[in-house]
Amino acid sequence: MATKWSAKGEYMETCSCDFLCPCIPKNMSTPATHDFCKVALAFQITAGNFGAVPLEGVRFVMFAQSKALMGAGDWFSGLVVDASASDEQSAAVELIAGEGGAGPLAMFSPLISDYRGVERHPISFEKKGNEVSVKIDGILDHAVLGVESMSSPGSCIAIDETAHPVNKRLNLASAVRNMINAFGIQWEDHSGNNNGHFAAFDWTGEAA
Repeated sequence: MATKWSAKGEYMETCSCDFLCPCIPKNMSTPATHDFCKVALAFQITAGNFGAVPLEGVRFVMFAQSKALMGAGDWFSGLVVDASASDEQSAAVELIAGEGGAGPLAMFSPLISDYRGVERHPISFEKKGNEVSVKIDGILDHAVLGVESMSSPGSCIAIDETAHPVNKRLNLASAVRNMINAFGIQWEDHSGNNNGHFAAFDWTGEAA
């Protein structure tokens, strides 16, 4: 029997590309800044459930590395779920983040040729206005600062109608800190030139 699920909350990501990441305006059809893209997408669920399993408060991060042309596939990827989540919540999140959940993130599944599994570690996720940071000790240290809008003070410049699975509208940001050391993916840059995004998300799906 299929299981209905829902999840809403906050997301942020940074990658190894210079700002502005070419993947977003070109739908992954143009090469990344380097001969690869190394990216982490972090999520904090504020409301939702997977069948009878509540998901409020669960945090998780999807890591991936691709070649320069992301749309060509051949990614390797892994998932970290917060250590405070229950085993049932972790299993639900793994489905939601993959093909089995039949949700928005399932669009990545055909691009992943090497899935390296799930790890459990404490994850901190903080959002204060247009600043968002995520940390997993020794594994991830990301912080982004939104690009302030001159026409709407307090808001960020955003890009709309994207094909991004999290939200078609993304706030533009630059990475203040950008360190990844997970699943064989290693990257560190503190120049402030790397790309970032953040947005709210609100998903529903039905897992087989």
